[in-house]
Amino acid sequence: MSGHSKWANIKHKKEKTDAQKAKVFTKIGKEIAIAVREGGGDPNSNSKLRDLIQKAKASNVPNDNIERIIKKAVGGTGENYEEITYEGYGPGGVAVIVETTTDNRNRTAGNLRACFTKFKGNMGTSGCVSFLFEDKGVIIVGDEDAKIDEDKLMEDALEAGAEDFGAADEEMFEIYTTPEDLYAVKDALAEKKYPILSAEEDKIPTNTVTLSDADDIKFMSLLLEKLEEDDDVMNVYHNWENCEE
Repeated sequence: MSGHSKWANIKHKKEKTDAQKAKVFTKIGKEIAIAVREGGGDPNSNSKLRDLIQKAKASNVPNDNIERIIKKAVGGTGENYEEITYEGYGPGGVAVIVETTTDNRNRTAGNLRACFTKFKGNMGTSGCVSFLFEDKGVIIVGDEDAKIDEDKLMEDALEAGAEDFGAADEEMFEIYTTPEDLYAVKDALAEKKYPILSAEEDKIPTNTVTLSDADDIKFMSLLLEKLEEDDDVMNVYHNWENCEE
């Protein structure tokens, strides 16, 4: 799993939490609404909804907000969202995948195309870069005040069904699973009282691109920043090796 650190991205996002909390709530709400529309409003029979409720709670979305979103979606009074994935290239040939949830695909596609063009990238066709990534579940375990036995955690994680394990830094550990096993492994570790910081599906690059040109680095940073600011964008994945996120 070299060349990619989910913890680095999480630290970057944590710094923005206060300023972007409302946007996080909105984006998770869209995901929940789609899950309800596709599989119903009962988390006991809708595993995707159950996972999203866990994600929402992990992001400190109030329970009242979660229940209100589900009720609106069940009643058919919410927005009619669809999930669309776009692919393209940033400066220097960096591969970029953008997952969106939108009620207006023309608006979303136009905004993303303009963003790629403005920051020296270009939109590509479906499948042009997705083959460069693997779908994985990523669990971040750790706490500055917790003393975790790394060997014991690795043993417990692998026993629970994890595929890979690594140390993100002295206090944080990254555990990789298949997307299907993500929450089963997370729940098994939580039952053993390990502090779970994050449990999310991710796209892990199979190879990475290093940027050395100052302009490429500047424009790639701006591209990622502006994509993440778009209200329709849910997730942005890339294979930039020396990203400072």
